[in-house]
Amino acid sequence: MSEECMPERRPRAIGLLGGGVIGGGWAARFLLNGVDVRLYGPSSAAIERVLKMLSNARRVYQQLTQVPLPAEGALTVVDSVADAVRGVELVQESAPERLEIKRQLLAAASRAATPETLICSSTSGFRPSLLQAEVDAPERLLVAHPFNPVYLLPLVELCAGQRTAPETLVRAAKIFRSVGMHPLILRKEIDGFIANRLQEAMWREALWLVHDDVATVQEVDDAIRYSFGLRRAVIGPFRIAGGGGGMRQFMEKWGPSLKSPWTKLTDVPELTGAFLDKLAEQSDAQAHADNLTISELERKRDDCLLGLLQVLRGERYGAGETLLYWEKELRDGNSP
Repeated sequence: MSEECMPERRPRAIGLLGGGVIGGGWAARFLLNGVDVRLYGPSSAAIERVLKMLSNARRVYQQLTQVPLPAEGALTVVDSVADAVRGVELVQESAPERLEIKRQLLAAASRAATPETLICSSTSGFRPSLLQAEVDAPERLLVAHPFNPVYLLPLVELCAGQRTAPETLVRAAKIFRSVGMHPLILRKEIDGFIANRLQEAMWREALWLVHDDVATVQEVDDAIRYSFGLRRAVIGPFRIAGGGGGMRQFMEKWGPSLKSPWTKLTDVPELTGAFLDKLAEQSDAQAHADNLTISELERKRDDCLLGLLQVLRGERYGAGETLLYWEKELRDGNSP
């Protein structure tokens, strides 16, 4: 049987390098899908953060699906990279976004892991070819870039480097799909991948609007969350046109406005002390108005995402299709 035709199967165990927000999210997603996790690198504070994130994920997973989940995987905190990658099928690096730190961890993982082990980085911007420089068997390394909270948001961008083998992407996609994710394989290697490039373009413009006193932090947030932020959960920027003829008419109508100097494009405001003070003051005011602690805000975020995902599942559309596919895998008892 060719690898493309092989049934999808959850791994028995994975190794995580890093226990921050992203690493903790990965831990929760895999553990709640019945996968054992070997975690390296966390401080005592990071371990507490991972356990808290796991608790948050348990709460929403109990509501996310009515299909029984597999028995929860075992979390083991280890003292070395070698211990983290021993006997696992996939390694996921989620260290701080510093190239040398990532290169060192990935190189150490590649030397200690078995030749069949996939090695992935959660980097949000580095091209995988940069990460392959010191790695043994670079053909098995790729970027697997998720989004926070990793245990709820299904997208994972898979990007190959110059020396990544095609079958590596196929294997990785099967693994991530088996734990309820939507793997998006990039056609070309590019800094920042797809979603972050789109996200950063909006982020630059948001900073300019606050910098130029056109809007406050609260007003920028409201402009997004009460309008196209909701719409984008259902349709991206292109589906709205409804096909080729609709796209042509849409662009004929709205395309000329793209030449208008409405945005700052790639120009970024200087992050002066005064500007940072403005952002901090307005963000504090926003937090005071919400009257929510960080933990309460995270729970509110998860509950809102939970509701959106369930609505989309009911419509069998967008991220709801991914949720339905994951539930089918759970029903079928696709054991590790």
